[in-house]
Amino acid sequence: MKEITSKVISEKVEEALYEACHNLNSCTLNLLKEAKRSEDNELSRTILDQILENAEIAQKESIPMCQDTGIVTAFVKIGRDVHLDGDIHEAINVGVHNAYEKFYLRKSVANPISRLNTKDNTPAIIHIDIVEGDKLSITLAPKGAGSENMSRLAMLNPTDGVEGIKAFILKAVKEAGGRPCPPIFLGIGIGGNFEKSAEMAKESLMRLTPSNDPEIARLEQEIKDEVNKTGIGPMGLGGKTTCLGVFINTYPCHIASLPVAVNIQCHANRHVEVVL
Repeated sequence: MKEITSKVISEKVEEALYEACHNLNSCTLNLLKEAKRSEDNELSRTILDQILENAEIAQKESIPMCQDTGIVTAFVKIGRDVHLDGDIHEAINVGVHNAYEKFYLRKSVANPISRLNTKDNTPAIIHIDIVEGDKLSITLAPKGAGSENMSRLAMLNPTDGVEGIKAFILKAVKEAGGRPCPPIFLGIGIGGNFEKSAEMAKESLMRLTPSNDPEIARLEQEIKDEVNKTGIGPMGLGGKTTCLGVFINTYPCHIASLPVAVNIQCHANRHVEVVL
C-alpha cells in the first residue's frame, strides 16, 4: 500500500497551477506555430504572432498568460493501492488556495447567487475515479469564463445521427464567434446522459492527441476541417485558423437519447498532470 500525504498533494497542486498559468504546453505552442506558417491572411498571422509572443513573455517574466486565471477543474485518478492520510478534496483546495495567494493569480470564484467572491479561488471542481495500481494522478485545468461560457449541450434525437452531431457542433462554434478567443480547441462528449456528456467534453480537452479509435479520430478531423472553413479566424477577425484541435470522448447511451456536449477552450489550453 502506497502512502501519500495531504501535504504532498497540496504542494504538487500548487506547483502545477503555477506551471499551467505561466507556461503554455509545447504541443499547443507547436500547433500555434504551425497555424502561423499555414495561414495566408496577414491579419491572422499578426494575431498568431502576438499570441506566441504573449506566451513567451509569460514564461520569461513569470506573468500569467491570461488575466483570467480561471476556475480550477481537477480530474483525479486514485489507484486502489494508494492510501491517503486525509480528504483529497481538502488537499487539492489547499493547493489551489496557496497557488492563487502565492502567485497573485486572479481570484475569480464567487457564490452564484450573492456573487460574493470566495477570495482564494476555491472550491475547485473535482472529479474522482478509482483505478488499478498504486499511483495518484491529478490533472489540473484552470479555465477562464470567456470560452467556458460559449459551451453548449443538447439532447439530440438518435435519428439525428453523425450529421446531426456535426451540425450542432458547428452551430455552437458559429454562435460563439470570436468570444472564446480563437483559435480554439473543442472538447466534445457524445453519449452517456446529460451530465456524463458534459464531463466527457471537459475531460477530452486534457489530451492533445487524436482518439485511439480510428472512427472517432476521423470524426475529430472532419469537424476540425468544417470549423476552419467558417472563416472566423484568430480572435474572430477572419482567416482559416479557427480551431487547433478537436477531441471527442464517447460513452454508451440510452436507445432513446443522443446527448452531445461541446466544451470550447481558448488557445490558452492550460492543463498539467501530477502523478504521485
